[in-house]
Amino acid sequence: MQPSLERHLELAGTGDVGAFATVFDLTSTRVFGTVLRILLDRAQAEEVAQDVFVEAWRRASRFDPALGSATSWLLRIAHARAVDRVRATQAQRDRDILPAARERASQDASVRERVEGSAEAARVREALVHLSEVQREAIVLAYFGGMTQAEIAEHLDVPLGTVQTRLRDGMRRLRHASGAHVPTRDPDALSA
Repeated sequence: MQPSLERHLELAGTGDVGAFATVFDLTSTRVFGTVLRILLDRAQAEEVAQDVFVEAWRRASRFDPALGSATSWLLRIAHARAVDRVRATQAQRDRDILPAARERASQDASVRERVEGSAEAARVREALVHLSEVQREAIVLAYFGGMTQAEIAEHLDVPLGTVQTRLRDGMRRLRHASGAHVPTRDPDALSA
């Protein structure tokens, strides 16, 4: 009478290579089939099936036939290994995709900021018609030209206090004329 699969697995647990070869011969097709059904990729399934048998060889001494058949024990290992591979593959895909998604979101936000900024600039330009020429000139130099109050004073060859007054009064008129938000750039902060 030939020893059962369970007995071969028990013998493999004692280091019997021949017994383990028999376990492999009797179960490799089912183990591979289980893994392949989960992974759907033959090359990966072959790798994982090999890992299953390496793990089975290392853990054979822990096999207990009272807890279930040798086939069930091997198929549980196969299932766990295949699921681990699916999770690892998905995690790798997520790591590969995440930076690209972040880049796209950053680009989308940048476009949105530019559009919102240009819309706000358009509203300010429309409101500029309500200003005196000197107020308009000071605000255009400060907000669209990026100049400081000191630079505007030097550029226009007027005292710094005059520039400050033109900016302050112009901002008040812009707020009143537009009835909406005007750029939050503080004209007093432009003195830097």
